[in-house]
Amino acid sequence: MASPQSPSKLSAPIDLSRVRNLFARPERIASSDFLRREIAARMHERLSLVKIIPKQVLDAGCGPGGDLALLQKTYPSAQIVGLDGAGAMARAAKKPGASGSLNQLLSRLMPAKAGVDILCGDYGNLPLGPNSVDLLWSNLALHWHPLPDRVFAEWRRVLRVEGLLMFSSFGPDTFTELRTAFAALDAYPHTLPFVDMHDFGDQLVEAGFSTPVMDMERITVTYDTPQALLRDVRALGGNPLESRRRGLIGRAAWQRVLAGLEAQRLPDGKLGLTFEVIYGHAFRPAPRQTAAGESIVRFQPRKP
Repeated sequence: MASPQSPSKLSAPIDLSRVRNLFARPERIASSDFLRREIAARMHERLSLVKIIPKQVLDAGCGPGGDLALLQKTYPSAQIVGLDGAGAMARAAKKPGASGSLNQLLSRLMPAKAGVDILCGDYGNLPLGPNSVDLLWSNLALHWHPLPDRVFAEWRRVLRVEGLLMFSSFGPDTFTELRTAFAALDAYPHTLPFVDMHDFGDQLVEAGFSTPVMDMERITVTYDTPQALLRDVRALGGNPLESRRRGLIGRAAWQRVLAGLEAQRLPDGKLGLTFEVIYGHAFRPAPRQTAAGESIVRFQPRKP
């Protein structure tokens, strides 16, 4: 398991303060919500195959709260907590009159109560105690964090024994068309260096999760014009890399980028944008050793 001092594997030079700024205006990302809703529905199909009755559910990186109603409908007796690092997103996720100071006080005094509560915070450094969550759900949020292995370790910390983690993230083949087009401009990274599905599986095991299940699918969204494609790319977030290109792109250089997209039109004349979507779920297992390093042996009574 990664410690605060150990080097992180497969980290990216992501500026978290810039991530928060990129998501500071909910209306800016609203036009791309169709993809989040589609992936949430596909995650929910996978979740329905797992028999779990959680009392506490955390949506890590909840954005404006699109998945909260789905989780509340699925688990009406559970306390649903939505958490996002961008204050504007957390505020957008709050329903009018539902999360006043009295409700927040009751949430702390009665953590098992049903309902929805919203927090603003880093999902890689959760403001929650250990063993406090039965289900941790995260939809298209993990790739915005520079240290995914540290995030997995933190998520395991807050999960109870036999608690379930279910998440989605973009994989390396996401935005291949965009990278091809920008290659004609310069060698700077214009998209995130998304982590491979198998590497995520390895990180889950190293973080202490058991039996991780990973799968992947590619979704292609089509557009009529490069401008429409690029609008959705911006609406999905943007480029928070510290190593990104700084300064404006000249008109001639930008035309090369547009031409690079035009050259990739599909046989039907549309422009495609590829999304490699990674799905993962894993459980927090019962400990095999005590804090002192002693082995734990469990005896199950024989069934009569």
